[in-house]
Amino acid sequence: MINEFLKSRIEDAKTLVQELNETYEYVSILGNYVKTKKALITTVSSSIDELDNECGFVIKVYKDGHYSEYSCDDIRGLHAENVIDAITISTPFATSIPCLKENKHVESFAREDASSLRDEEIYQRLNAIKEYAHAKDPKVIQVGCVFMKRETSKIFVSTNKCLDQKYDWCNAMMQVVVRDGDNIKMNFTGEGEVDSQLVLDKIDADKDEVIDIALKLLNARPIEAGTYDIICDPAVAGLIAHEAFGHGVEMDMFVKERAKAVQYVGKRVASDVVNMYDGAASCVSAASYFFDDDGVEAGKTNIIKNGILQTGISDCLSAMELGTAPTGNGRRESYKRKVYTRMTNTFFDAGNDSVEDMIKSIKHGYYLCQSNNGMEDPKNWQIQCTAGYGIEIVDGKLTDHIVAPVVISGSVVDLLNSISMVSKDVHIFGMGMCGKGHKEWVFVSDGGPYLKGKAKLS
Repeated sequence: MINEFLKSRIEDAKTLVQELNETYEYVSILGNYVKTKKALITTVSSSIDELDNECGFVIKVYKDGHYSEYSCDDIRGLHAENVIDAITISTPFATSIPCLKENKHVESFAREDASSLRDEEIYQRLNAIKEYAHAKDPKVIQVGCVFMKRETSKIFVSTNKCLDQKYDWCNAMMQVVVRDGDNIKMNFTGEGEVDSQLVLDKIDADKDEVIDIALKLLNARPIEAGTYDIICDPAVAGLIAHEAFGHGVEMDMFVKERAKAVQYVGKRVASDVVNMYDGAASCVSAASYFFDDDGVEAGKTNIIKNGILQTGISDCLSAMELGTAPTGNGRRESYKRKVYTRMTNTFFDAGNDSVEDMIKSIKHGYYLCQSNNGMEDPKNWQIQCTAGYGIEIVDGKLTDHIVAPVVISGSVVDLLNSISMVSKDVHIFGMGMCGKGHKEWVFVSDGGPYLKGKAKLS
């Protein structure tokens, strides 16, 4: 169930909407309550704290072609004249856009952590993983284990809507630093789940592989720059999905003429085997919710279908400016910030190939693992993604030669058109956050199947 404070403000919101409707053609109120707990265990310290907690409201109004907003910590005791006075001296943020039309919709939604582990249980689990890593190999010099649980409650009240939602998400991460003389390397893993017990179970199951790969990275060498056949694991595939057609299909970028993708809707941008989706309703992960911050029900958007760019993703106002339907991608960093079109869960869809067949098909290339970071240029369609490491493939077989780190760069369209094989299984990783430019951070997830393609590596 939603947070009790927000629940207690639903009737206040209804009353305030009714009062403001006497002055404005459209009124809505978004209430937001977030509680986050973080547990951190390292080689030298430990802590369990609450952070990034917030509670507040956004009142959106429309009159004479202008939308305006007013945010506050609480709406109880707030009268219509207070809001009108505050909005009158503010600058409208959108002009010459039609008034929002909404259908009647009253509904509640909840997706909650079934385990809800106590602090001491979380601490014991993380500490046991840390102690195990130190005991496994003397080259392990530092271990960090993190658990974070985010509980989000929201209400959305307008003339025709009364919606509420509560959704939890848990992340856990393990990082290992190893040293051999002056050679120091690091490896990590992260997992995300609704259930706190399950996410810790997954990290525990990953611990040996994390340590083993960290030790192997002590022998890693730089890659010789060039163009290679590649296989991307689901994490790297997800990074490519996020960077290639992530920001580039956020349709507020279409409105601002900052995205090349607007010229290619209905045209080929990838090979026939490429299908890509985004949407809060497309899976259950870090960016899955029932309704967005515009009060629009979450959707699943088919961005690329058999290599053809179908559409972008949008918030309400961008969709109205472009004459399209909103996709449920209107998101705020907090109640103090405006809505932007933002990615949610962005991923490539499954294909029909096996990883074994992909490896066998490569004479010389690299199997790329572990997403690190990336960036894109939506206006010119250039991309740069960094994989944690790569394993050399020779004559259709994986070798013991590891290269790290590995940077993928070049044209988005060239990379996506080079994809020739796609595996059957899709994995979604709900560990990340994404900014709009240098700010406006929101939680996102990405992923996909294994992909075979060709790319510039350095």
